[in-house]
Amino acid sequence: MDKNILKNIEEGQLQNRPDVMVGDTVKLHIKIKEGNKERTQIFEGVVISMKGAGVDASITVRKISYGIGVEKILPMHSPVLQKIEIVKRGTVRRAKLYFLRDRIGKRALKVNKIKSIYLTDEVAVPEVGEAAEEVVTEVPVEESVEVVEEKTEA
Repeated sequence: MDKNILKNIEEGQLQNRPDVMVGDTVKLHIKIKEGNKERTQIFEGVVISMKGAGVDASITVRKISYGIGVEKILPMHSPVLQKIEIVKRGTVRRAKLYFLRDRIGKRALKVNKIKSIYLTDEVAVPEVGEAAEEVVTEVPVEESVEVVEEKTEA
């Protein structure tokens, strides 16, 4: 009985997020409150780890800002996190990319076999097997030839 109640509460807290994987380059739209004002800050970096599942899932994103490594650890379904956009898909062979912390410069951004895509949590992207096809109908257009006669004065 208690598990069903907790499950219902957790389902209400889940938000629609894209399938983010370790190695992806993502843009996090984070809601920041400064005094009476609210604004959105975009944090773009590489996902170096993911922990947990369901409501408890969290993500660690790392970027290099002015030569200094910056990491943000956020719950995936936090109300502070407005939107997640996937800029690039990276294929990696590790579950945690903590070795990127030791790298400097462009080597810190390098992830194997980068596939350039752009996904966001606002639009549902069809799976590989579910390719959406658009039917295009062509309507024949009547062509009219205009005859232009030039008047020559002699």
